[in-house]
Amino acid sequence: MGTESKAASVTFDHVTKIYGEHVTAVDDVSFVAEAGKLVTLLGPSGCGKTTTLRMIAGLEMANTGRILIGDQDVTILPATDRDVSMVFQSYALFPHMTVGENVAYGLNVSGMAKDESKSRAEDGLKLVGLSGYEARLPSELSGGQQQRVAVARALVLEPQVLLFDEPLSNLDAKLRRQVREEIRDIQKNLGLTAVYVTHDQEEALAVSDRIIVMNNAVIAQEGTPRDLYEEPADLFVADFIGDANLVDVQIKSVSDELAEVEMASLRLSLPHRNLKMGAAHAAIRPESLLVSTNQSSEGISGTINKAVYLGNHMEYVITTDLGDLFVVASDVVNTIAPRTGVKVTLARHGVTLVA
Repeated sequence: MGTESKAASVTFDHVTKIYGEHVTAVDDVSFVAEAGKLVTLLGPSGCGKTTTLRMIAGLEMANTGRILIGDQDVTILPATDRDVSMVFQSYALFPHMTVGENVAYGLNVSGMAKDESKSRAEDGLKLVGLSGYEARLPSELSGGQQQRVAVARALVLEPQVLLFDEPLSNLDAKLRRQVREEIRDIQKNLGLTAVYVTHDQEEALAVSDRIIVMNNAVIAQEGTPRDLYEEPADLFVADFIGDANLVDVQIKSVSDELAEVEMASLRLSLPHRNLKMGAAHAAIRPESLLVSTNQSSEGISGTINKAVYLGNHMEYVITTDLGDLFVVASDVVNTIAPRTGVKVTLARHGVTLVA
């Protein structure tokens, strides 16, 4: 399969989509999904991510702005004239067709000779680890296998862009992890351009080269998974990408790149991120809070409210002057019981000032 050479970028240039007179689903959105990369549109329900994906596919038309695939302006092209394939949440397999017939369907419709389409379908199934399943019906497969058939059906068309619409939401947690790894491996090995929609932040962190976080029809922030986790742009992104404790702080002074910050009884220096002196917020990752039962040590005083054992880590809720703090601790041997007095300090990472 010669997919790699066809991969093309996707460009949104000030694109807006309005339904009816008042519902703005996508509001003046601009971004570039580079050729050969997997870019995820992430956000809560109703934020505009699925509408954005459907506009790439040509299933929805933009009201204003331009959409390009590679160098071609496809803004007004119908879906049938765009070189894209979509993998749907619901698999959308034909129940009366065999697995092989399902995968070859798009090739047959396009007029390819039966022998060639059958051979391409076998290649596609081999890519997703389902060689030998050609004669089975979809009802004879597990959910994970059906989703892989749907991926194979999209792959054999060798599209310029492969689109994924919440592809794992019907799978259980363990299968979800397995199938997302398979999708990522195929995308990287073939050098595909993929645009992937999900509301699951862990899934987005796991599969993406870049993530575009959407909220209320606009882009809240875009960047690498590490950028978004370690340097969220605002309270929404901090809270949406991973767990974050959002606490009130005071910026006492600003000089060069750093701000002197007062957080309850702690004083610390953090990158100021263009914030001024006065009241602000800090986002603290749960794994960046360090807990000690030594009452004479420095730190914020608190009391263990809840302690939950989760096998490979502990989760604590600690009541402090900053409010209730959610803590993830790797030590599952020396656990701390509820109602125990503790001191809380901060690691050198995972603490960010946000507007």
